[in-house]
Amino acid sequence: MKNQEIAKIFYEIAYFLEMEEVAFKPFAYQKAALTLETFEEDIEEIYKKGGETAVEKIPGVGKSIAAKIIEYLKTGKIKYYQDYKKKYPVEMGELIAVEGLGSKMVRDLYKYLKIRNLKDLEKAARAGKIRNLPNFGQTTEKNILEGIKFLKRSKGRFLLGEILPQTREIQENLKSLKEVEEISVCGSVRRMKETIGDIDFLVVTKENERVMDFFCSLPDVERIWAKGPTKSSIRLKQGFDVDLRVVPAKSYGSALQYFTGSKEHNIQLRKIAINKGYKLNEYGLFKGSRRIAGKSEEEIYKKLGMKCPAPEIRENRGEIEAALRQAQGKSKGLPKLVKLKDIKGDLHCHSNWNGGVNSIEEMVQSALSRGYQYLGISDHTKFLKIEHGLDERQLAQQRKEIDKLNKKFQDSKLPPAGRAGKFQILQGAETNILKDGSIDIKDEALKKLDYAIAGVHSNFKMTKAQMTERIIKAMKNPYIKVIAHPTGRILKRRDEYQIDIDKILRMAKETKTILEINSFPQRLDLNDINIKRAIEMGVKLVINTDSHHKDQLRFMEYGIFQARRGWAEKKDIINTYSLEKLIKFF
Repeated sequence: MKNQEIAKIFYEIAYFLEMEEVAFKPFAYQKAALTLETFEEDIEEIYKKGGETAVEKIPGVGKSIAAKIIEYLKTGKIKYYQDYKKKYPVEMGELIAVEGLGSKMVRDLYKYLKIRNLKDLEKAARAGKIRNLPNFGQTTEKNILEGIKFLKRSKGRFLLGEILPQTREIQENLKSLKEVEEISVCGSVRRMKETIGDIDFLVVTKENERVMDFFCSLPDVERIWAKGPTKSSIRLKQGFDVDLRVVPAKSYGSALQYFTGSKEHNIQLRKIAINKGYKLNEYGLFKGSRRIAGKSEEEIYKKLGMKCPAPEIRENRGEIEAALRQAQGKSKGLPKLVKLKDIKGDLHCHSNWNGGVNSIEEMVQSALSRGYQYLGISDHTKFLKIEHGLDERQLAQQRKEIDKLNKKFQDSKLPPAGRAGKFQILQGAETNILKDGSIDIKDEALKKLDYAIAGVHSNFKMTKAQMTERIIKAMKNPYIKVIAHPTGRILKRRDEYQIDIDKILRMAKETKTILEINSFPQRLDLNDINIKRAIEMGVKLVINTDSHHKDQLRFMEYGIFQARRGWAEKKDIINTYSLEKLIKFF
């Protein structure tokens, strides 16, 4: 799919337009990029079937932008973009990834110091050349160096949200071969880690050569690192490597267990095997030279006196002890992890009332198609001017539209997506926690909402004590029900801000404030370790997508993966509640 390639170009065009301070146009390209980035349909197929007219009908895509999409599909280039690249020969993606670096700053860095890429930027910052530029200063220079340091730590890692769609596509391609008897993804992808190094597949086949030939000729293969009868390695043009191993059916389960990991989990498992007089490796579980298990993971764990833990929790954080207890019929066994089908709605979604692409009704239709009982519209509030945040008057106007739509859906004879029961739009708001911990919307307006979310969207560099107290003050507001993306990280771009998480969790328990697991692939905040700590302390959680486009509601599964890695069960997550139970809870 070329959707992602075109989206990336449109984001860069928006940055170039911002550099030149062009009005309105940057937002149009950002909107189109957001649509393409999250669009479930292949833009090439849309064009093949419906031509220019079909492309123009895509939300956020007008005649001018449609022409550029078609130009790229036909030629692999967009002249408008190429002209800007000649005018500003900078690696925009590299530079803009540095936290705090905006498009106009990139413009000035190029204008004054001819900085084109990350290497130039670091060299200039280390030489103290940036601090003397207009509107920069010593603090900005220091922050740039910190941002570069953070990016280096993330180098070579890809977001699960970037890599999983590609993984599924490769898996489906390989499954289509009649020669493939069994196939599974392994490694950190199977454990659904938030960032991934590479992709590992295991297959069972008697036709090794045929399978390896097919694998090495997959679409988007940029380079073949190695090709052999039992293992091949390729690099895709998206930048990540994929390994394929062929294993015999008798060792498939043991190989799957071994290559799923984690390393720490496997070390503990091998210790248990040794204590029982066994040897465990990727070929099987052996008693002397005799293989006693290996066909399936379940039989490996059973022979070791354990229940089989879900791949997501195999991190040696207590799952081995829990699996042993459960096999022995004791209490505190393995958790019954939450599943996507348990989710009844999404409470953090944006509409075109502020930063979103779609109308409330379009967002609702997407929610209905997922079988949800409710959808929470939580648009940004007034402090966040970049997102056209709503003030008290606009929130009251939005309530009227939501009331009208609720009446429309309640009068409808059609049950939502075949599921019995009512559907309801809830009005929330994603308010801003200001520097002093106050909320940017008056309590009188918050009181009229079905619930209110609060999040930190500014002043990220506060001390640990200051940031902790700032969030705690917001949690003490009786109308704030949810804290959004509680640690503020953006994966591969911005580290967590400093907070005392235990203090936050204690206050959440005391005030009955719900903490969000933000499903947006760039956030996945809370992380798995903090989710587990929250659950152990009895703090309730909600899994939200933070959608700015109707197709982003599908990101819910990434939040589910994150929740499962944190040992979350259905009872821990409030949006597994029915509509009636949720309203009563709020």
